[in-house]
Amino acid sequence: MAPETASLSAAQQVIQDNLDYTLFSWSKQKGIAPIAVKHAEGVYLYDYDGKRYLDFSSGLINVNIGHGNQRVTRAVMQQMQEVSYVTPGCVTRARGELGKKLAAIAPGPLNKTLFTTGGAEAVENALKLARLYTGRSKIIARYRAFHGASYGAMTAGGDPRKLPHDVQQVPNIIHVEDPYCYRCPWGKEITSCSRECVSHIERVIEFEGPENIAAILMEGESGSSGCIKYPPDYLQKVRALCDHYNILLIADEVMSGFGRTGRWFACDLHGVAPDMIVTAKGITAGYLPLGALIVSDKIAAYFDDKVLWLGLTYSAHPVCCAAAVEVLQIYEDEQLVANAVTMGRYIDEQVARLQQQHPSIGDFRNTGLLGCLELVKNRATKAPMARFNAGAEEMAVMNKVAGKLKQLGLYAFVRWNYVFIAPPLCITRAQVDEGLAMISEAISIADEQYEG
Repeated sequence: MAPETASLSAAQQVIQDNLDYTLFSWSKQKGIAPIAVKHAEGVYLYDYDGKRYLDFSSGLINVNIGHGNQRVTRAVMQQMQEVSYVTPGCVTRARGELGKKLAAIAPGPLNKTLFTTGGAEAVENALKLARLYTGRSKIIARYRAFHGASYGAMTAGGDPRKLPHDVQQVPNIIHVEDPYCYRCPWGKEITSCSRECVSHIERVIEFEGPENIAAILMEGESGSSGCIKYPPDYLQKVRALCDHYNILLIADEVMSGFGRTGRWFACDLHGVAPDMIVTAKGITAGYLPLGALIVSDKIAAYFDDKVLWLGLTYSAHPVCCAAAVEVLQIYEDEQLVANAVTMGRYIDEQVARLQQQHPSIGDFRNTGLLGCLELVKNRATKAPMARFNAGAEEMAVMNKVAGKLKQLGLYAFVRWNYVFIAPPLCITRAQVDEGLAMISEAISIADEQYEG
């Protein structure tokens, strides 16, 4: 029984109920101070005290169309009035419409979709499907990537949040180094390197035996591990390796899909058509949970006369599909993909000015509206303000930066020495200026720790 809370304000009561009766992801359960969100509209969140927060991370980089778009509400209500749930063996108009739309926007001959409940489930099913289709067991993935928090997806990623579960990781997943040009593992410069990041993958393929490798899993564009920019020809060369060794290429577009990078899918930027796309987040802009595994015609045809041993109770949930159909139409009607390009370029220009003002900005990597600042103690040595997988004791400065952002009214994703800039695709120049002004003030705290 929770303590008596009759004297609490409305905001305090909401927070206390959540603290007393719910668990929080990726966090110690004591000492946290969540924002009690009462409502949200456009690029803003509002708490119970009326304080406004500019959402500069689109929630968890998923609320691409902005908050509170009532077109989605109406589409969901209409679907629920018709039918709220059918088994995945039945079909609805929304399911067919959504599948048809995804086939139209996906690159290459990717025309059939298995719907899941989110990104992690899409990744899990992609790994299983790759093994079913190829008869091989091994998956190659990158260390600095996050693919979800279920066991298979978590193992495929290199994110250190999996380490407490390390003993239970899924077998036959092999990791490779990242094409992290700012901190190249081979000490090279992008203008003169020989793409050691690609030849490294080929060596791993040879070591593991190409006849054993089902797929290579790559993010369409790097996200929460630091928006690591691929060299211009990197994915093309990985695609060529896959073709040479008859290995499937799976593009994780959970975060980078649906206009986030200025194209429907980030792999479009690289001129690459994968064999499968896993996606979620922006497919419904976070309004309802939905994920998708989009596969090539060749893979789909393989199962015409073979059982597809995949399934979920809530696959192709009609209400979620209806939300997605409307969200995809909103992208087009409001020209949000084009706006991501325009605002991304504007952010690039403005951050270049911030770099002259703030010595702690070591690097800024951005594609469309998927970007992050990397803060350092010294630009010459690139000593990070907090290292990859930093413990709590090493996060003092970055925690102060994050606290200042919250105090100023900016909701932003701060992780290790990264400050992410990934606002909704509907953001305006004035709102970008508002957010960057708050970031500028907050990272002055990091400047005080600069050792150059």
